[in-house]
Amino acid sequence: MPQPIIEIRKLSKKYRLGAVQHYYTLRDSLSQILHPFVKFRKLISDEFWALKDVSLKIFPGEVVGIIGANGAGKSTLLKVLSRITPPTSGTAIIRGRIGSLLEVGTGFHMELTGRENIYLGGNILGLSHKEVKRKFAQIVEFSGIEKFLDTPVKHYSSGMYIRLAFAVAAHLEPEILLVDEVLAVGDAEFQKRSLGKMGEMSKKGRTVLFVSHNMTAIKNLCHRCILMEKGEIKMDDTPSRVIESYLKASSASSSISLSQRKDRDGNGAIRLVYLNIADIKNNNLIKSFDRLRITLRFQVIKPFSTLQAKIAFSDTLGNALFRVESESLSSGQVSDNTLVFETSEINLPALTCLVNVGLFTDGQLSDYVQNAYSFDIIGSAKPGVKSFPNYMALVLIGSKLIK
Repeated sequence: MPQPIIEIRKLSKKYRLGAVQHYYTLRDSLSQILHPFVKFRKLISDEFWALKDVSLKIFPGEVVGIIGANGAGKSTLLKVLSRITPPTSGTAIIRGRIGSLLEVGTGFHMELTGRENIYLGGNILGLSHKEVKRKFAQIVEFSGIEKFLDTPVKHYSSGMYIRLAFAVAAHLEPEILLVDEVLAVGDAEFQKRSLGKMGEMSKKGRTVLFVSHNMTAIKNLCHRCILMEKGEIKMDDTPSRVIESYLKASSASSSISLSQRKDRDGNGAIRLVYLNIADIKNNNLIKSFDRLRITLRFQVIKPFSTLQAKIAFSDTLGNALFRVESESLSSGQVSDNTLVFETSEINLPALTCLVNVGLFTDGQLSDYVQNAYSFDIIGSAKPGVKSFPNYMALVLIGSKLIK
């Protein structure tokens, strides 16, 4: 058996939430001296273990998917492996150059131009100016930001930033590529190209660790899948088995009121509080050739200028079915905090649909709820009409905003 390219041994990471010991007085100091074995309750309550005794071996050429609810430790693990965040205890042995694509804002110098950041990325990977120059045209072509190449990246949209960051990370040929959920920021075509590029890298013997909520992408791209829960590895098996286990467990959480759901992601500017899916006559009994009416309401926490909703549908095995997206809407168009969509006809056999919702304000992810809703489709697909294929990127079906 070859030597692991990544070897993790009992890795743990502890965070202290908020400002610990806000009022650290002389009395506190004396108490600690006189009672050294007594832990302060307020210190304990502020401790959070993002990773707990994680041990793992990843071998050259493996593409490993990492899934789990928000807060499970997926992103923290990649940050530790990228050396962005030091572990509290344990070790991670890395036997190769790492290219990482984590959250928007990491990896680039915001004052430098796109062109300058391409060379900076190569320098960080230990490549010479000449080596980067040889790949430069491919990076620019893949990213599609040629017109903005000499603009500081602080002026880029999140989508432009991610396209360039991925192009740099993938084309400068690191032995290991770490990719977080940031690909969700890009459009469907870019997601498809990025997933294809990761598949190419795997065929060349490079190693990919891929954190995603896109179960179809995980299943189609990865050789192996890891389920994380509360900072620990819950399951390590084939993608199909791990995804099935995860979706069975997480579908139970969809029965909890949306306003009470804690397993959500985003900057919190708005929060999804209600979702209903029915046919266009508002019947919740949905047949396989119906048109859908999707109603969602949200709570505004922070004022915004623009809003976009993205709604993704999958089956219980994580296969992508279709998605619905709104255009970028001004705050005035959604003054009552409600969106209602009507879709074109769906053509699916009898199955259970799981629904994920992402709400974006001013171009940033504000709220993401996985398994926000589930419903059953009854009947059979119409003969002679092609059903939605299982693409890595979801199929966008026709829809219109009616409110």
